[in-house]
Amino acid sequence: MRSVSAAEARQDLVALLHSAQSEPVVIRQGNRDIAVVVSPPEYERLRAIDIAEFERFCDRIGARAAEAGLTEARVAEFLSEPAPGCATLPD
Repeated sequence: MRSVSAAEARQDLVALLHSAQSEPVVIRQGNRDIAVVVSPPEYERLRAIDIAEFERFCDRIGARAAEAGLTEARVAEFLSEPAPGCATLPD
């Protein structure tokens, strides 16, 4: 992975964008990373990984809830009840 300073990124944006087509480019300001430029295919690949991981997480939580007997109807019931100690709004 290539790194460039923020000043270099400003001075030669075209070169930075060209490099990002073949590898991620980290933009640094001072001693810290402030951005990473990636190609559209790499961005979509990373998004797909994030989405897949989120779906696996939801499936795990859903399975645990089902094992505990939590149904959609029970969740709706919980959400319709006022929280203890909270005032209710008039209709």
